[in-house]
Amino acid sequence: MNNRLSGSDLTRAMLERGDEQVWCAVSHKSAEHALETIINVSSDFIMHIVAFEDGHFLCKEGGRWKYAIPIKKVEITQEEVGL
Repeated sequence: MNNRLSGSDLTRAMLERGDEQVWCAVSHKSAEHALETIINVSSDFIMHIVAFEDGHFLCKEGGRWKYAIPIKKVEITQEEVGL
């Protein structure tokens, strides 16, 4: 049996654990649509998710989303870009 969490399930588990703000790619359509946001670097659909209530993820900005895929935002280092 596979117990690995991913996608919206992982976001829910992080919120249940007590994480207060989770950066996520969000969508009303599907998890795949949310992933396209990451691939296309569309910042319009990257939100701080703060709660999961009544079947929807709530973002800090006040929106409600059906899908929320956690992402990692990190600064690039000089070594990573080869300078």
